[in-house]
Amino acid sequence: MHPGLHSQLRPNKLAFVSDDGEQQTTYRQLDEQSNQTAHFLSSLGLKHRDGIAILLDNDLRFLTIAWAAQRSGLYFTPISTFFQAMEVNYILENCEARVLFTKQSILDQTDLTLPPHLTVVTLDRGPSLSWDTAISDFPVTPQADAREGAEMIYSSGTTGLPKGVRFDLALSPVGTVSDLIAKRIAMHCVDDNTKYLSTAPLYHSAPLRYNLMVSRLGGTSVIMRKFDAQHALRLIEQHRITHSQWVPTMFNRLLSLPQAVRDSTDISSLQYAIHAAAPCPIEVKQAMIAWWGNILYEYYSGTESNGSTAITSAESLTHPGSVGRAFHGTVRILDDHYNVLPAGAIGGVYFENGTDFSYFKDEAKTAAAKSPQGFTTLGDLGYLDDAGYLYLKDRKSFMIISGGVNIYPQEIEDLLVSHEAVLDAAVFGVPDADFGEAVKAVVELNPPYKNQETDALAEKLIAFCRANLSHIKCPKSIEFIETLPRHPTGKLYKAKLRAPYWENRSSLII
Repeated sequence: MHPGLHSQLRPNKLAFVSDDGEQQTTYRQLDEQSNQTAHFLSSLGLKHRDGIAILLDNDLRFLTIAWAAQRSGLYFTPISTFFQAMEVNYILENCEARVLFTKQSILDQTDLTLPPHLTVVTLDRGPSLSWDTAISDFPVTPQADAREGAEMIYSSGTTGLPKGVRFDLALSPVGTVSDLIAKRIAMHCVDDNTKYLSTAPLYHSAPLRYNLMVSRLGGTSVIMRKFDAQHALRLIEQHRITHSQWVPTMFNRLLSLPQAVRDSTDISSLQYAIHAAAPCPIEVKQAMIAWWGNILYEYYSGTESNGSTAITSAESLTHPGSVGRAFHGTVRILDDHYNVLPAGAIGGVYFENGTDFSYFKDEAKTAAAKSPQGFTTLGDLGYLDDAGYLYLKDRKSFMIISGGVNIYPQEIEDLLVSHEAVLDAAVFGVPDADFGEAVKAVVELNPPYKNQETDALAEKLIAFCRANLSHIKCPKSIEFIETLPRHPTGKLYKAKLRAPYWENRSSLII
């Protein structure tokens, strides 16, 4: 399974197309240009298990370059264009990339300190070597020693410096896939008839891996340069999309569209609406199923791929709030002393017999992600029910302890976004003289309510929480914000909201 096969069977079929149609890549172009790029990298002295970095927006050539590394036995590190210069500098130095593929327009907007050993290749202009020129004289045929490479993705750094997730390379023949990828292909029925809508940045693990998976199977990916809810609906109709990938905040924006817009779009071609990255509130999930039908497929995993659960729409309706049962690895819930907990008990979510990984050049963080039994965790809290369905509570680092009671922000956030006035919400603990921590909410309002940012609306939302939750869980105060700081992949930078309240613990203003 790789593009070279499809370039022979269907050379003129589109592997990738941009949402505006201005960029298109056929399978022949993908195969030839990725081969040329692979030969170019070899000419620079790169060998199996060496690395490159990709700092690009959602340009289709991103995926061609990724395939060049994938078929060269190399590690390739995608870097978020939303990272600050310090983060990019750190990753470029830490990942030991020999070559950086980027655009001069991106370099012009950042203050990067490029390692002296780094070869910079740009896709647009500038003093650096251009990609077109660099690869033009190299063969379009595969390298004799072609082998499967792998992505080495850095976490998006919601707390601390990003961590590079690295897997051992077996240097398998090109076309070989991991056990996890094979399971995903079967679970979501990906084949050469797949038309996949990619809604998120390509440097994130999920869209990168799914786009590479679709092109392994000979399908077509439609790449959105930037997410827009109404535009996404138009693309589903225009391209007769069969598969798509989302995060819960995208669902919120889709559900906020006028009913007339929602009703006028033909989404009948859509068979799989895959979502992950953050837990989906029950009300949002049920509203999407009511609109789109039983085509929502949620999974829980991470960049680390240490294990995974999945749940269908039908299962979601009978097990509301669950992220499903394990299909890769076995879920174990452990207490703080690494004892396995029974069904119903909340603890750390670990996986046994999943995929082994390490954080590159960080033995301490790698060790911290493992239990004495060898189970691995992403740092989430949750519990299993009697049938083995997993329910997530929150990140362990964001659990609030108020008056000795453990409070899980996700439950409160899910309730807040069910209110008609709330588009998005973040809940965290702030210092409190009596209880140690008090519950605070920061809320992004739906457009019709943005001119009502008053104390009265805050009190109304607090009363709404108190009518539905134990009072100790409810926010003592609510602050309104224009836009919550979310990564385009849906991950909430809650630490940025929480940090100012803890910088001076003597201040107990909430």
